[in-house]
Amino acid sequence: ARGLDPRERRAKALEALRLVGLEHRAHHRPAEMSGGEQQRVAIARAIVTEPKLILADEPTGNLDSANARAVMDLFKKLNKALGVTILLATHNLELLSYCDRAIRLVDGKVAGIYDRERYDELVALSSKQLREHDGA
Repeated sequence: ARGLDPRERRAKALEALRLVGLEHRAHHRPAEMSGGEQQRVAIARAIVTEPKLILADEPTGNLDSANARAVMDLFKKLNKALGVTILLATHNLELLSYCDRAIRLVDGKVAGIYDRERYDELVALSSKQLREHDGA
């Protein structure tokens, strides 16, 4: 929003808050918001610059399941409506249902690329690794 006059900046910020469902919280401080609301404000701050790519590292890690779904629904909406690519790092395999493609990393190296049709294979691999790690 650099280079915009204050009215334009405010309008752009309010539009970003509207997109994340928080326009009614525009005058609240972070301490007055839930974790899910704070996460959505962070997303609004990212989208105000109209990015082509959002990097999200464990964006649902500290959220309850309802707020996690809200954040993932928002990412899906941004992807479909605005064409924003979301690169998401997570350990939560339940989030696969929101993704078009998954890249599995092992020890920092790409161990596989999975389209939606192969997600069962990815889940099975991850479950096997967890069992081996836990000594089962």
